[in-house]
Amino acid sequence: MKQVFCLYEKAWSGSPVQFAWQKTLGNFLAVIGSDHSVKIFDRHGQKRNEISLPGNCVGMDWDKDGDTLAIITDKSSTIFLWDAITNKTSQVDSGMRDAMSFLLWSRVGALLAVGTTKGNLLIYNRQTSRKISVLGKHTKRITCGCWSIENLLALGGEDKMITISNQEGDTIRQTSISSEPSDMQFSVMKTDERVPTRESTVSVVVGKKTLFLFNLNDPDNPIDLKFQQPYGNIVSYKWYGDGYIMIGFSQGCFVVISTHIREIGQEVFQAHNHKDHLSSIAISQSLNKAASCGDNCIKIHDLADMREMYAIINLDDENKGVDQMAWTDDGQLLAVSTRRGSLHVFLTKLPILGDACSTRIAYLTSLLEVTIANHVESELPVTVSVEVEPSFVAIGVYHLAVGMNNRAWFYALGENNVKKLKDVEYLGTVASMHLNSDYAAALFEGKVQLHMIESEGLDAQEERETRLFPADDDKYRILCHALTSDFLIYGTDTGVIHYFFIEDWQYVNEYRHSVSVRKVFPDPNGTRMAFIDDKSDGFVYCPVNDRVFEIPDFSPTIKGILWENWPMDKGVFVAFDDDKVYTYVFHKDTIQGSRIILAGGTEVPYSHKPLLLYNGELTCQTPSGKTNSIYLSTHRFLGNLKDFGPDMLRQMLTQTLMLKRFSEAWEICSLLNDQSCWNELAKACLHHMEVDFAIRVYRTSGNAGMVMSLEQVKGIEDHNLLAGHLAMFTNDFNLAQDLYLASSCPIAALEMRKDLQHWDKALQLAKHLAPDQIPFISKEYAVQLEFMGDYVNALAHYEKGITGNSKYQEHDEVCLAGVAQMSIRMGDVRRGVNQAIKHPSRLLKRDCGAILENMKQFSEAAQLYEKGQYYDKAASVYIRCKNWAKVGELLPQVSSPKIHLQYAKAKEADGRYTEAVIAYEHAKQWDSVIRLYLDHLNNPEKAVDIVRETQSLEGAKMVARFFLRLGDYGSAIQFLVMSKCNNEAFTLAQQHNKMEIYADIISSESATNEDYQSIALYFEAEKKHFQAGKFFLLCGQYGRALRHFLQSPSTEDNLAMEMAIETVGRAKDEALTNQLIDYLMGEGDGMPQDAKYLFRLYMALKQHREAARTAIIIAREEQCSGNYRNARDVLFSMYSELKTQKIKISSEMATNLMILHSYILVKIHVKRGDHMKGARMLIRVANNISKFPSHIVPILTSAVIECHRAGLKNSAFSFAAMLMRPEYRSKIDPKYKKKIETMVRRRDTSEIEEPTTACPYCAFQLPECELLCPSCKNNLPYCIATGRHMVRDDWTVCPHCDFPALYTEFKSLLQTENVCPMCSERINTVDLKKINDCTEYLKLEDEDQ
Repeated sequence: MKQVFCLYEKAWSGSPVQFAWQKTLGNFLAVIGSDHSVKIFDRHGQKRNEISLPGNCVGMDWDKDGDTLAIITDKSSTIFLWDAITNKTSQVDSGMRDAMSFLLWSRVGALLAVGTTKGNLLIYNRQTSRKISVLGKHTKRITCGCWSIENLLALGGEDKMITISNQEGDTIRQTSISSEPSDMQFSVMKTDERVPTRESTVSVVVGKKTLFLFNLNDPDNPIDLKFQQPYGNIVSYKWYGDGYIMIGFSQGCFVVISTHIREIGQEVFQAHNHKDHLSSIAISQSLNKAASCGDNCIKIHDLADMREMYAIINLDDENKGVDQMAWTDDGQLLAVSTRRGSLHVFLTKLPILGDACSTRIAYLTSLLEVTIANHVESELPVTVSVEVEPSFVAIGVYHLAVGMNNRAWFYALGENNVKKLKDVEYLGTVASMHLNSDYAAALFEGKVQLHMIESEGLDAQEERETRLFPADDDKYRILCHALTSDFLIYGTDTGVIHYFFIEDWQYVNEYRHSVSVRKVFPDPNGTRMAFIDDKSDGFVYCPVNDRVFEIPDFSPTIKGILWENWPMDKGVFVAFDDDKVYTYVFHKDTIQGSRIILAGGTEVPYSHKPLLLYNGELTCQTPSGKTNSIYLSTHRFLGNLKDFGPDMLRQMLTQTLMLKRFSEAWEICSLLNDQSCWNELAKACLHHMEVDFAIRVYRTSGNAGMVMSLEQVKGIEDHNLLAGHLAMFTNDFNLAQDLYLASSCPIAALEMRKDLQHWDKALQLAKHLAPDQIPFISKEYAVQLEFMGDYVNALAHYEKGITGNSKYQEHDEVCLAGVAQMSIRMGDVRRGVNQAIKHPSRLLKRDCGAILENMKQFSEAAQLYEKGQYYDKAASVYIRCKNWAKVGELLPQVSSPKIHLQYAKAKEADGRYTEAVIAYEHAKQWDSVIRLYLDHLNNPEKAVDIVRETQSLEGAKMVARFFLRLGDYGSAIQFLVMSKCNNEAFTLAQQHNKMEIYADIISSESATNEDYQSIALYFEAEKKHFQAGKFFLLCGQYGRALRHFLQSPSTEDNLAMEMAIETVGRAKDEALTNQLIDYLMGEGDGMPQDAKYLFRLYMALKQHREAARTAIIIAREEQCSGNYRNARDVLFSMYSELKTQKIKISSEMATNLMILHSYILVKIHVKRGDHMKGARMLIRVANNISKFPSHIVPILTSAVIECHRAGLKNSAFSFAAMLMRPEYRSKIDPKYKKKIETMVRRRDTSEIEEPTTACPYCAFQLPECELLCPSCKNNLPYCIATGRHMVRDDWTVCPHCDFPALYTEFKSLLQTENVCPMCSERINTVDLKKINDCTEYLKLEDEDQ
């Protein structure tokens, strides 16, 4: 364990220091001594910055990414933030009045929690600069806390309370504890379930003696863990693994306990690590190590086995002992502080850097040392000392390259020594480098530079010394590259893989992939290349034939690929991730073509990086700077086979067959001597097209038939034909067919299918390969289908089998016999019988007769017709036979109405009315259907439905007569009208006093004016004025209609008056208009009607100016009654109508609407708490108080209150003074009276000045609520959301009523009120559009004024 550096400064004056590693990266170490300053060092011990503080540091913490260090002191309310990227310090004012005591960054976001000595909390968001202050989170000093992954914040304080808060600072859980808390952590308790659970447990040290576990999901049952007295106080503890806690005690003990609910508090491991005192413990998850420090030594354990001591570090010079320690997140460096104020940093993990070229490997053995070894060829390792800590290593045939950032140092490898050649600077930071015998290729910033390593002494042309890829005019970025003895290969972000042939100095091949290529791994010869793309999928590319094969079951976590360097195993490669190595085999020649298979997986020890694969032996680099060899689980057969049992040998046989190691497989089969094993080996040989080896195996196993078959085909040169034969031998017939068809002898596919009696597939093949064989194959297929009971397809294939050639007469007779039998079985009796008659065979006639008998077809003619699908003729025959049952069975297929009618009449005569009705329906004889439903089946509902559906006049008459007999005159009238018998319906209605029903029915029908007139006259005689008026209106006699409507007694809804207005509107007769106006004005009886009817009359007559005047009168009446909203709504509707009709709006109407709307806005603004806007509107209303006669005092009182609230004291005084007038004083609400009197006595003339905004016409600055511009004398349009005058650059309109509004104000209003304040229509803020050019709206306003 090597010490990297030691820090000791005089300013720290021999007292312990605090320190904190930069999170994630570990590049910086922040140290605080007793000198009121924070010193920041890099990982090599160089001081990078020093931050002076106004007092003692009470807390510091790095954010989750290590970008920002936050510091707080006891004498300042400022939070100091140091940025690791810019090396600059900034300050944030916490806004807290009491001293800060605690500070912690969130583990997932940019949130910083700060606690104070009085228990207050601040949550500061670094990204948004938002601060959330929570006062009284605790009652005393906040001393400890922690964040969870879900951004929950747990805090503990001197008030002996634990609080759990969300990221907004809201407390969601709290509990009390027995003593002061310290060292608080969130974690997951160990459970039986394997599902990942949330961090729901808060652990905290209570009184330095007990460990308190508080489960948020079970807050009522916390767990208190007490420990043995001799252990002493709890110094520190850490959670790790599956719910384990490691605890360090002051007396030197080091204990591991489990939090599994069944073994809670149980000691899993215990060691007395330090004799006198333990001061700190630390855990590195990335190293899988734990450390404790005490006295003057550090002891490091392996978490996999705690009993194993990994290392012991003694600090003999530190006589005061060690204090605190901490690892960097990557586990590379361990910092230990001492009680005398020094700080030691140790290297605990070496960067894993290594490379391989053929069987030679180079790897980092110390920070400044690289070792070169070749285990395969038993060469002695060579050690090379390098100048800098490298970030990459590359090995070639004769050279070594190491480097960092944009520099690389090259070394020449001699037999026994290593000589430094030169160092090269590149144009960017080198990501990776590869070497071959002459060239180096470096990848940096999306480019690759290919250059000679040693140009001196070589007869090289200048242009071949170096080249930069890509060329300037290519826009792609290179993501990965590789160098073989002949080629530079690289992959780009556009998904192209380029092959550059170094000997010819030109591109020779390229492959375009669908997504970008992340990594490339060529085999030693460069003839195959594995690559990983941006989707983490793996592929193997063969540049020889430009084919790509996807690697199956390819894990997305794969880090790299190594090809087998053993010359006999060319197709084997491994893909590795952090935990496992997967062995794959690329089979180039199989009967299925080229393919890749996954042979198996091998576990890799922790932190091992594979460097070289040679004959199943994987050489890996370890974090300690050594190498370790692992034998792949897929190559177990390489040991002594005689040492293994049969089961293990069978597994090994499978491995050898997968890896195509047939010699080893032969040895295993010889040892097992089992027929099934020999068959497996032979089948694998056939699969890989190793015909000679397969013959040898079959001969050994005694399978003479296969030996003969293979001997016949082994000389075939056509690859596909040979593969087809081999696929057929392995029973893969579909594959064999595909291969035969792709070969030079496709007819072999048809022969195979015929031999197998696969007639359906043989038939498909014959269509293309041998059409003359189709009839014979069809016959065979038909026989097979008939046997299976598939008569439909059998008939079709018997028909196809008929050749019509006398040469094949016997074949044709078999087919015709089949057609006859299948026809009868299919129901085509006529054809079947004809075929049977024509056929010379007597046996066929007998067989067909038996089939007909089984089908119970007794009457020949009827049978022929029926099975010939002549159902109408068959039914006629059955009717003649009086076989009604059979007719009934056939009826659903019968289409002739004539037969249905005959059947229906017969059934009706028999009294079987239900069946008769069905038949009549099929015959479309609706009148007969209605008659039966009414007279016999007693189902008038059905009859009524049919009448309505068919509109049958005769049927309607029948139904009407039926209802007449029942005495249901209303229904009878309805159906008489339907049957066009209006006179009879009228007479019936007159006789039985059902004229209202008749009137209702006739008004919904398209009746004549005479019908309407006769109804009107009837109602006139009955003195039913409303109904009489209604029907006179329908028949166009407007004068009589109006007279009756005016005589009609008034009802609540005043429908008669509405109808009178409609009548006059339709008549367009001046005399009638005047008559109605006189009536409404009360000329006759001295009782004028409601003005709204006069308003509606003018609207109906489209006399908008008169309507407008009336609207003003109505509004005035509503105002006098105190109904201000109604008054506003009347004016608004009139205003909108006049606007639509493009009629000039009077200034009186516009002014009244504005004042009433201002009154409405008061309530909206006051409700939203915007008292200034409310006050401004009330001032406007109070200045027009005469418009609100019934509410003068309440409005003035509201004006006083709101003005006072809004700081408009002078306005409040003036309205208060008005209220003191004798006529108002007595009416003031008693609860406000005294306050208003005091306001008048103690006059306050202070007034907030009203802001000014620009006039939309002339840009003159005037008060925002002023609606008359003193400069251009224009009446200004006002905003319906605020009542202020409009401005040009903030203009919008309501999408429904088109009234203008200030865009920002209207949008703000819609956040709480989702309706337009003018038209009360619902508005979505999305529909609100800002209008950049409001000129046309200003023109409209000009026209309106």
